[in-house]
Parts: sequence; structure tokens; C-alpha cells
Amino acid sequence: MTRAPFNPASAPLPHAAPTAADESELLARLKAGDGGAYEQVVREMGGRMLAVARRILVDENESQDAVQDAFISAFRNIDKFEGNSQIATWLHRITVNACLMRLRKKRRKDEVSLEGLLPAFGADGNPAHQAGTWRRAATGDEQAETRESIRVAIAKLPEHYRIVLVLRDIEGLDTAQTAELLETTEAAVKIRLHRARQALRELLDNTFRDGLN
Repeated sequence: MTRAPFNPASAPLPHAAPTAADESELLARLKAGDGGAYEQVVREMGGRMLAVARRILVDENESQDAVQDAFISAFRNIDKFEGNSQIATWLHRITVNACLMRLRKKRRKDEVSLEGLLPAFGADGNPAHQAGTWRRAATGDEQAETRESIRVAIAKLPEHYRIVLVLRDIEGLDTAQTAELLETTEAAVKIRLHRARQALRELLDNTFRDGLN
């Protein structure tokens, strides 16, 4: 089966949630092999899938390839999809799995230590420096800057910790789902998530603190 053509620039997010009737009709068209339905799914849902892949994989080429993999897997297995969830939700799960498969296939590199990213404490047990004071961004530009700072900080986390943080705090998976996808224990997920949040907070504190100097 040829790959579905995917162009991120032409894949905007849908403006409104589809109705049950819309979903049922679209699914029927997909199962019937309607080329227009395939193009509609790529156009309307590809952008969101690429955003998910970018958060997990970081690398742009890897992210686009993962989305291609997800579309191929989805379209090959469309007859097995019974419509128990929205098509977008189904594609989201397939995209996450495609990204994790790519991570598993990659040759393992030396994992970057998280220790240097965690908060430092003095002999008295208190933080070595005061946490940054955050305020709600007031303007659109400030909000965009904050989002970019968070994105950059998350990308700096070691892979094991970044993936847990993304799956739990951004993609909204629960602890059990995350543990199943990562083939680890729920206890391990909780520990990694706690440490990832600590490291992310420290990275963001440093970012905003440097911005004030």
C-alpha cells in the first residue's frame, strides 16, 4: 500500500468536533476504500498527529516518518476499527505507538543523566536558590513565548523522562496506560514523572531567571 501523502502545511486542525453522524459516515467511506475520505483524514487530522509525534520524538524527520507509519497502520487496519471511539482518538493512540516503536528501534545511545537538571539543595536541606516567580502571560506574544520556553525545556529532558512527562501530562494518558505502552511498572512511571516534573520546573526557573538578569 502506498503511503498517504502528508504535508504538514496543509493539515490544519478541524474547526469543530465532528458529530456522531459525521464520524459514522466518514468511517463507512474509509472502510469502502473512498480515496476522498482518506485525503480528508490526512488533511484534518494530520496536523494534530504531527504535533503529538514532535513532542515525543523531537526530531522533525522522525516525527513526520512516524505520522506516515501511523497512517499506513491505520488505513491497513481500518476494517478492525469498530468505531468505539472517535477516529481522531484512535489515530492518536496509533501515533503514540508509532513513535514509541521508532524509539525502540533506534540504536540505544548513552542516556543523559537527569541529575544535573534537578534542583540543588544546600546543607540545611533548603533549595540552593529561590524558585522563580511565575506570572500568567498577559499578551498573545507572552503566551507564545511561554509555550516555546516549555517546549524547549521538555526537549532537553532525557528521553526516558521526557516520554513519561509527555504521555502523562500532555497526552493525558493515565499511569496504567503509560506503563503498558512503555513496558514498565506503574511505580517506575510515577518515579520518572515526579523527577521529570522537578527537572522541568528547574529548567523553566533557570530560563525565566536568566531572562530577568
